[in-house]
Amino acid sequence: MTEQRQTRIVATLGPATDPPGVLEGLLRAGMNVARINFSHGKRADHERRIGALRAAAESVGCDVAVLADLSGPKVRVRGFRNGPVTLQAGAHFTIDGALGEHDGDEQAVGTDYPQLAQDVRAGDRLLLNDGLIQLRVLSVHDTAVQCEVEAGGELSNHKGINKLGGGLSASALTAKDRDDIATAAALEVDYLAVSFVRRALDIELTRELLRGAGGHARIVAKIERSEAVTALDSIVEAADAVMVARGDLGVEIGDAELPGVQKRIIALARELNRPCITATQMMESMIENPVPTRAEVLDV
Repeated sequence: MTEQRQTRIVATLGPATDPPGVLEGLLRAGMNVARINFSHGKRADHERRIGALRAAAESVGCDVAVLADLSGPKVRVRGFRNGPVTLQAGAHFTIDGALGEHDGDEQAVGTDYPQLAQDVRAGDRLLLNDGLIQLRVLSVHDTAVQCEVEAGGELSNHKGINKLGGGLSASALTAKDRDDIATAAALEVDYLAVSFVRRALDIELTRELLRGAGGHARIVAKIERSEAVTALDSIVEAADAVMVARGDLGVEIGDAELPGVQKRIIALARELNRPCITATQMMESMIENPVPTRAEVLDV
């Protein structure tokens, strides 16, 4: 049955898959591609897991591909002095690039993205923690973005920042990504996923760096920015495969737009004969429950 299905299964490896026998179980259950998240762990961790995966695949007698997923320029808040804070609707809150790593409190927090104040203006919406907290920009002064909390909640260290509608100018490839591309080449991965792609040039640059490092992986364009949706045709054409990264994409374009955009991405990928991965919250309820919800079944 596994050999006959056209759809392939991608599973992320991590500490939970390290115990003996887990990788063999995943392979027997139908895992076709193993994702290595370069946002976490060091080169030695990735090398060890990929080695264990290939040994498990040989033991089981099956083929498995390795997908290395670059971190990309995830824009985040910095840390809080006394742990998580709760932002109340109607309160004022400032994101200031001048604040240090542990200077955050109920009134303000730093950010690892110093260009934030240049990329926003009064009236823009900023979404924190995958959109659970919503801020409206009131004013911008030097490095400080002063906001009003429209939808509050708990905010802890290093949660993500998105701008509704896109427009953050961070490059798709960071210095860490460039180092990780060399690591991916050395580990001979089969696929290399580029996070927060904005344009086809991001894909072309990644391919150039990968080839320069001696790698031959296929390039996967992760569609998770509003700008990527605008430039979708050229991005999908430049890439070898595409991923609908519904987490950050849904935050940037809004959940109401997400289903239609997902269908458009998949249709274009099929038209151009590119493999397409649909990601984020896939069968997520099964973390706690033995069967998925009916809505999740429709996802599959």
